Amino acid sequence: MSDCCATTNKSNGRFDVAVIGAGSAGFSAAITAAEQGAQVALIGRGAIGGTCVNVGCVPSKNLIRAVETVHHAGAASRFAGVEGKAEVTDWRALIAQKDELVSGLRQAKYADLLPEYNGIAYLEGEARLADGGVRVNGERISAGRVIVATGARPAVPPIPGIENVDYLTSTSALDLKELPSSLLVVGGGFIGAELAQVFARAGVKVTIVCRSRLLPAAEPEIGEALSGYLRDEGVRLNCGVAYQFCNNTEKGVALCVKQNGEEQILEAERLLIATGRAPNTEGLGLAEAGVAQERNGGIRVDERMRTTKPGTYAAGDVTGQDQFVYMAAYGAKIAAINALNGDGLVYDNAAMPAVVFTDPQVASVGFTEAEARRVGHQVRTSVLSLDHVPRALAARDTRGLIKLVADKATDRLLGAHVLAPEGGDSIQTAALAIKHRMTVRELGATIFPYLTTVEGLKLAAQAFDKDVKKLSCCAG
Repeated sequence: MSDCCATTNKSNGRFDVAVIGAGSAGFSAAITAAEQGAQVALIGRGAIGGTCVNVGCVPSKNLIRAVETVHHAGAASRFAGVEGKAEVTDWRALIAQKDELVSGLRQAKYADLLPEYNGIAYLEGEARLADGGVRVNGERISAGRVIVATGARPAVPPIPGIENVDYLTSTSALDLKELPSSLLVVGGGFIGAELAQVFARAGVKVTIVCRSRLLPAAEPEIGEALSGYLRDEGVRLNCGVAYQFCNNTEKGVALCVKQNGEEQILEAERLLIATGRAPNTEGLGLAEAGVAQERNGGIRVDERMRTTKPGTYAAGDVTGQDQFVYMAAYGAKIAAINALNGDGLVYDNAAMPAVVFTDPQVASVGFTEAEARRVGHQVRTSVLSLDHVPRALAARDTRGLIKLVADKATDRLLGAHVLAPEGGDSIQTAALAIKHRMTVRELGATIFPYLTTVEGLKLAAQAFDKDVKKLSCCAG
């Protein structure tokens, strides 16, 4: 067992808490427990830091921003008298710069933190649940409580022939040293949408293939609008298909799909699988320990992050719910506090913001219209296109819309959904409005700064009862 990263620890081989997994959730749980005065065994396997910093949020958003500069240089002609042009001239150099960023953040935000907490001992190895604690590489570690935070990995759909194809995942795609000439992206969720746009803007011929529609969890108006913007950039979309089989060809890979009863063969140099993520539960001994799993493979937890085994908690992507790094850290903090202090905290995702980092960005919080109706609300909605938002007009970029969902009886805001350039920077205002149970009338009466995208929330709230086209600047 390696202890090269271990901190000074006075546990004498006995720990208050054992945390399995050294990603964002694991570190959140370990640090929270150590701050409570607990002796913590933090057990990692593979690259410290987990998905977000190594193969997820950090590298993908770095590349997204890089190719945005390429796109927006080419779009400069929307301003009279302005011309611009940019291109990716050295993809390998861009990947090396991305890797340098990842390495630096992994060191600064994970490895270098361990010596700051005397109550945390870092252990490297394969962990398995055991009576009275865990086993690491077969050696028993005594712990009063256990928190599982082993994360998730890219899921691969059961397409016949996929096992014979050298497909890419979101992990390997971000490490490509050479750009392919063409790319088939299987999956229309947020990972597929983001990576499809990245490669298209880098000069790759991209086709998205998905079972339903682009961003199926988003409001239909937003998914439809974003589909149009991607098509404008040359991305081909084949939605509503069934995957039949795939195989290798002389020039790359072929995917057979069926749509409206007819089969079609799609070909490209590379195939990228972006159909979601699967919880990392193998080897943990869940069944033997009495830990139940959901149908999606995630560890079942209640609202206090407790599993079905007393004294064992789980948090983050391994639970299969709310797979965002900030929710993983939030749930892990609750798990740690509850494990040490009597289960008094409840996980609450009612005002959870989410952002898809396409351009324009998709940002949402609260219920969609369909979700609100499903749980029994009578609703009314407001849909405002960005050509009513002064900031968008001044930027000469009116791509996008804002949709608000409200309870018809109480006027309370239930959901907010934004499609806009940098729309992610606006959604927290709506999250706070939902958290504090604001009505749309109150939101519409709130003071917002002029010539900002977030002012669109105010205008969308006013649009429930007013024709905002008849308002002067800052009126209302």
